[in-house]
Amino acid sequence: MVAATVAAERLGIVAGLIRTTHDWELAEDSVQDAIERALQRWPGDGIPANPGGWLRVTAQRRATDVLRRRRTEQGVVEEVEAMTWTTAPRPDPEDEGPYGDDRLRLLFACCHPALPLGGQVALTLRTVLGRSIRDIARVFLVSEATMSQRILRTRTKIQHAGISLRVPEPHRLAERMAGVRAVIYLLFTDGYPTTDADPLRDEVAREAIDLAGLVSRLLPDDDETHALRALMLFQQSRRAARTDDAGEPVTMEEQDRSRWDRALIDDGLDALERARTTDRPAGPYRLQAEIAALHATAPAADATDWPAIVVLFDALRVVQPSPVVALNRAVAIAFRDGATAGLEALDTVVAAGGPLDAALVTTIRADLLRRAGRNDEARAVFQDAYAATPDGPERRLIARRLRELG
Repeated sequence: MVAATVAAERLGIVAGLIRTTHDWELAEDSVQDAIERALQRWPGDGIPANPGGWLRVTAQRRATDVLRRRRTEQGVVEEVEAMTWTTAPRPDPEDEGPYGDDRLRLLFACCHPALPLGGQVALTLRTVLGRSIRDIARVFLVSEATMSQRILRTRTKIQHAGISLRVPEPHRLAERMAGVRAVIYLLFTDGYPTTDADPLRDEVAREAIDLAGLVSRLLPDDDETHALRALMLFQQSRRAARTDDAGEPVTMEEQDRSRWDRALIDDGLDALERARTTDRPAGPYRLQAEIAALHATAPAADATDWPAIVVLFDALRVVQPSPVVALNRAVAIAFRDGATAGLEALDTVVAAGGPLDAALVTTIRADLLRRAGRNDEARAVFQDAYAATPDGPERRLIARRLRELG
């Protein structure tokens, strides 16, 4: 019951306290304190008749106590005390309509252009999705202390810059959209595990899709947001097929496509069609969504339109040049022209330099050698990849390839 109540109520409580106190850390700490009190008291006292209201009142009282200890301006204390928390925070007149969703207000506040992208992502993970500092630090591959300081600096900058907790005026939305889309997609990718210690965080991925839907309704003519939502829906549609009954990873080529979620695919195709209705040239999310749509609609792996996918990767390299795009293009060339051609393309990517995951490159090279029938070489390179890959699904997949090669 505590988990369900927190999932439904946390964001509204945090947003209401931030809006009133202008103190992000106080709002988050007050809600966390209320959650801890619920975990301590509800098992013995029983579930209150209005669990959401109980959390809200407890968080408000904690915030009020802290403000009094700080000798805060009395007007702020009185405003917090005057808030109606029995069922829901008192709505502000400016919050009516599509601008009134707490997630939108927090998301656009977190994605203010004055903040660095890393700070935007970290703050969104912390405030909008309520992730722990430990989880966020793991995503960024830094220590908890480092991440705590990064979030503190971001909050301080918000306060000093006078960034308000609201969706900006229509003529100011465009300057935040690149950051908003980047944050949403990073949240989505965080919904999948990277190690055995990470459970499949399906709720995070679904929340990211939901956020993209909110933004696309706010900006119905924004083709890249529609495309981003389509891309995430296509990827989410394969979730059930990503692992077998034993929990082992299954590559997209080997997945049982009957387990793909056709409703999500159809929703993604609708979103992609809305993205295509504009006269603007295709952006990076639109091109990625077009690639994902070709995978999602192929009846079988060997029926995938690889020539079209290579063309789309060529276009993506123009609008979003990066070693990762070039790496994926090399894989697509291997499926279009054969493993040997793919190895040549891979060599070109590596020779060009740039930041790439060395273990991933080694794994791709080993797989292309396997497909080319060069099994002895593939076995040796797979062994290198196994040694370089941390424990988790990817390492188990490499181990399976080694067993298949004897």
